[in-house]
Amino acid sequence: MSSSEALQASHQANIQDQFSRQAEIFADAPELHNEDVLALLVNAADPGPTDAALDIACGPGTVCIAMARHARRSVGLDATEAMLAQARRLAAEAGVANVEWRQGDVYALPFEDACFDIVTCRFAFHHFERPADALREMARVCVPGGRILVCDAVASDDPRKAEAFNRMELLRDPSTVAFRPLATLLDLFAREGLPQPEVRFFQIPAEREKMVTRSFPADDDYDGLRAMITDSVAGDAMGMGARFEDGTVLLAYPSVVLVSVKPGAA
Repeated sequence: MSSSEALQASHQANIQDQFSRQAEIFADAPELHNEDVLALLVNAADPGPTDAALDIACGPGTVCIAMARHARRSVGLDATEAMLAQARRLAAEAGVANVEWRQGDVYALPFEDACFDIVTCRFAFHHFERPADALREMARVCVPGGRILVCDAVASDDPRKAEAFNRMELLRDPSTVAFRPLATLLDLFAREGLPQPEVRFFQIPAEREKMVTRSFPADDDYDGLRAMITDSVAGDAMGMGARFEDGTVLLAYPSVVLVSVKPGAA
């Protein structure tokens, strides 16, 4: 096995470990089911009754289920079976039947060309070692005239703050590769020949103790993670607007929804 193959295998092992352990927490996390944020994504994707939608790295299926309420068919794909088990549970509880769940690789989607009207990915690009390849696959399976949507948190344009943010996130979740600045995400679309995306901004609020207790940090370093978050208040070191309030630290993940229409006739 080459060194690059070994690194890729190690990252995939981290993905399986982190998301198998986080599956139930993710499924029950209120911020993932925030109706305002889901409405923002659904409105941006604009699903219609004849549309087929695909959500890659779907996790517990929240976006896929939300799309299914408006689309003809909604498919969720994830690498982790534990996440898909939670997705099936949530879909059953919601009484949504026009959903399908597939286990697969975001770099080699198990679908033919141009078979989905909408292709989405929420809060997963920072886990991708090859984000351009994932976006290329999203574009491949999208019909001409279809919508390609990427949602993720973004790192600060200040390199020092971006580095501090990613250092904290890599400790908090070792399956993280990197949160990228907005300009980097926009450049991915341009390099794949996709039109400049429409950009919608929002924030995901967070609180230090909930972040710490819901995480599985590297080497179980909960104290180190707590200290990183606390220390970031000085000078807003991570670009997350961290502040002390009521004995804890409040902060927020700056996030974007990017929507591009694949060139060609619908």
